[in-house]
Amino acid sequence: MQIELAAADGHRLSAWRTGPEDASRALVVVQEIFGVNHHMRHVCEGFAKEGFAVVCPALFDRAEPGVELGYGPEDVQQGRALRGRIDPACTLLDVEAAALGLPQHARLGIIGYCWGGTVAWHGATRSQRFAAAVGYYGGGIAAARDEKPRCPVQLHFGAEDHGIPLSDVDAIRAAQPGVEVFVYPGAGHGFACEERASYNPAATQEALQRTLPFLKKHLG
Repeated sequence: MQIELAAADGHRLSAWRTGPEDASRALVVVQEIFGVNHHMRHVCEGFAKEGFAVVCPALFDRAEPGVELGYGPEDVQQGRALRGRIDPACTLLDVEAAALGLPQHARLGIIGYCWGGTVAWHGATRSQRFAAAVGYYGGGIAAARDEKPRCPVQLHFGAEDHGIPLSDVDAIRAAQPGVEVFVYPGAGHGFACEERASYNPAATQEALQRTLPFLKKHLG
């Protein structure tokens, strides 16, 4: 269901909330550059079925409320433009607001995709709210690879991701030997999104089979 959150600086944003109210594990799910669209709600419902309480904050609300994009070239261009208008520090405030929108008795994790993959990394290194973090194909992680995670982190990348060269992945591994980093042969950017041309079902399933046990282990 749609809810409203309040960030620490007074900004109000919408979010998608699902999953059991009495869950012992909770997740902030962080969007791609396409808004909290059909795919992101689908991702949220998948985690809800696994017993997680979930909140997915609408990060684009800082620039333009109510944005839900598709996956065509114009959508990509619009999504990148919107992301460029938002201060990463404000994004972190919105993620922390989402954490407060989850059951406070639950152990909290964060997972993100694309832009959200980078935000999830920031959640691990710049916030103290999360007990585990997972990032899928976060293009900005390499630039922040020297930041120290405050919780266990697992990262997923596609070997054929033209936006994230394998040299970036190698740099992340070298800087963060304690972080789990997985690369999927034949997979490109956005491989876990069933609505994108780059969707790779085998890589998605393999990544999920790593993601769920990781989250359940660290979120108790």
